[in-house]
Amino acid sequence: MPGPTMESEVPVEPQSIKKLSFKSLKRSLDLFSPLHGHFPPPDPQSKKIRTSYKLNVEYGGIKGSTAAQPSSNAKAAVQNQASAPSNALALPGPENTRDKGTGNELALGPSIPAKGPSDGKSNAVVPSHGSSERNLSTAAIMERIPSRWPRPIWRAPWKNYRVISGHLGWVRSVAVDPSNTWFCTGSADRTIKIWDLASGRLKLTLTGHIEQVRGLAVSNKHTYMFSAGDDKLVKCWDLEQNKVIRSYHGHLSGVYCLALHPTIDILFTGGRDSVCRVWDIRSKMQIHALSGHDNTVCSVFTRPMDPQVITGSHDSTIKFWDLRYGKTMATLTHHKKSVRAMAQHPSEDCFASASADNIKKFSLPKGEFMHNMLSQQKTIVNAMAVNDDGVMVTGGDNGSMWFWDWKSGHNFQQAQTIVQPGSLDSEAGIYALTYDATGSRLISCEADKTIKMWKEDENATPETHPLHFKPPKDIRRF
Repeated sequence: MPGPTMESEVPVEPQSIKKLSFKSLKRSLDLFSPLHGHFPPPDPQSKKIRTSYKLNVEYGGIKGSTAAQPSSNAKAAVQNQASAPSNALALPGPENTRDKGTGNELALGPSIPAKGPSDGKSNAVVPSHGSSERNLSTAAIMERIPSRWPRPIWRAPWKNYRVISGHLGWVRSVAVDPSNTWFCTGSADRTIKIWDLASGRLKLTLTGHIEQVRGLAVSNKHTYMFSAGDDKLVKCWDLEQNKVIRSYHGHLSGVYCLALHPTIDILFTGGRDSVCRVWDIRSKMQIHALSGHDNTVCSVFTRPMDPQVITGSHDSTIKFWDLRYGKTMATLTHHKKSVRAMAQHPSEDCFASASADNIKKFSLPKGEFMHNMLSQQKTIVNAMAVNDDGVMVTGGDNGSMWFWDWKSGHNFQQAQTIVQPGSLDSEAGIYALTYDATGSRLISCEADKTIKMWKEDENATPETHPLHFKPPKDIRRF
């Protein structure tokens, strides 16, 4: 008697894709069907919603039609309906139910009389919702959910209306006087120049730094201007005497950014020694050394309430600081590259930070991530500014200036700065940006040694510059 056959000797029946699909379907039915071998019972509420939606939306062109009379009239009505313009959708149905007449009719499923009073003038058909409903596309009966992303308002594009030359090196920093009559710029030629805001004329040149001037700030309470540079020096200038009256010593390397506290007399400076230092303006004393970053502190801004100091660094983090104890309150690690620029909204409790990977928006005071801007600038972003109207501008190393709608993150204009004659094309970088006090004029400091001033194009209209906006598919975009 032969022994039991080995399992490998059993002939394996070749299984078609169709057979495997049926097996999978049966397994699914066995798992999920309430009654084995039967389809689950229909949900009447869902069917009612879908039916009413299909009648109201998908067959909007024949919604108001009345009941059919004899079949000959119905056929004539269908032909009339097809010849007239209609927005009814040609939905797929069973092949044998389609009318193979003239070829112009709507390809509808089996017809039933539409409910409503008949006046004998107009007859039409509406599809039944029987077994052919399974053949309809899901997208056709699924209600479109409108995007919850805020739609941007139309904004006029900005144009360059003035180019100011005068510096002999890259222009690295800018600050506007609170009275909105003049502004100052710091340059790699080691000078600080003061310009008239209305005319663009040079008023004054201040010398004192021995390296490029990377940070400037003008006090709104005193006649003081503060400057910081690669020479490790932080200086306080008295604008009545036009000379340095205090120097703040303590940084171990170049100072890259500085900011003045809006309500109390303290100054924040951040530099290549990875520390943000807090200075008492009057006594020249260092109050705190906010240490915690692993790389250069290259951007800082301050606000009257906690967190009062926010710093961005080349270590790709943003830190919130507790000014009383000199300790970190929170660290934001959303960026993947250096955070070279940050801008606080003038009236809302939120700020934006720019990096080579993305421009992100965060809420204050907690620092929750809100959303990314909807485009990527694909360059190192050195500077950014926001005005009261919600226009944010970012400037890149390649000379690109992008204008954004603050609320929606929509990029409504991409401008490219034009280098001055005699400069290299590679000298198209933008190093500093600021709005004047009104927010209607923008000042950009560039690598071609010029200062450019921008304003909105008053001749632009929504017709000449239409708004092309496409909301993102997902609301939360990391």
